[in-house]
Amino acid sequence: MQVVSISSLKGGVGKTSVTTGLASAALAAGIPTLVVDLDPHADASTALGVQPTDNLDIGRMLRSPRKARLLENVVPSGWIGRAESNGSGPAVLDVAVGSAYTGIYDRPDLGKRDLRRLSTVLAGADKYELVLVDCPPSLNGLTRMAWSASNKVALVAEPGLFSVAGTERTMRAIQLFRQEFAPNLSPAGIVANRVRTGSSEHAFRLAEMKSMFGDLLLAPHIPEQANWQQIQGAAHSVHHWPGDSAKSAAGLYDTLLGNLMSLNKGSRSRSHR
Repeated sequence: MQVVSISSLKGGVGKTSVTTGLASAALAAGIPTLVVDLDPHADASTALGVQPTDNLDIGRMLRSPRKARLLENVVPSGWIGRAESNGSGPAVLDVAVGSAYTGIYDRPDLGKRDLRRLSTVLAGADKYELVLVDCPPSLNGLTRMAWSASNKVALVAEPGLFSVAGTERTMRAIQLFRQEFAPNLSPAGIVANRVRTGSSEHAFRLAEMKSMFGDLLLAPHIPEQANWQQIQGAAHSVHHWPGDSAKSAAGLYDTLLGNLMSLNKGSRSRSHR
């Protein structure tokens, strides 16, 4: 089981969009996947078409992790019916639903015991090949809790000055966190998101990121897509949205997921220059 945290220090870079794009690619590929919506805003849960139930949300599972019974409380994504109606066959894309309740853990002073809460909850996640954790845009307790439970961290960045600087700080934070708490954690790489074709500033920043991070800058880059808000607002996967633009984006996420799943830990775990 691969557990991948999708992280960013800076809000507004499309971290949740990347999480749902990868989830869409995993669903299309038939990879049994769980999305853990750890952001108190719970945007991933909304985009994944989750319907209200009496199941425990992830915040309440974290409160009593040894009694969480993860598989009894996850909720199928609303995308499942569309995937199966398109001939994809039996599919697994479940959601550990987000809620504002997780915010009680999003503070900088969590101890080691609290940092293990998500790891304890995910001990019951063996039926999944992939777990994607959508983290809040901070380095407080929830993100660190996610890193403690993860094999890899994928960072999301826009090719802009402040986002690139934030990514560099996050890379340093990962190295420090590995030394103190999670020696087996490795950076999966950096996803350049919302790239504007034809922008000289974005071209410059992408070249800067390549110079700074080398092979950790993942391919392909994800271009800015005008209808992404519409897709998410309709709670659809990009793979089941009509039009050439969505088809192109779906193909990019297929490739990105393939690269992410096949990363060689040894070659990716080196620190950036």
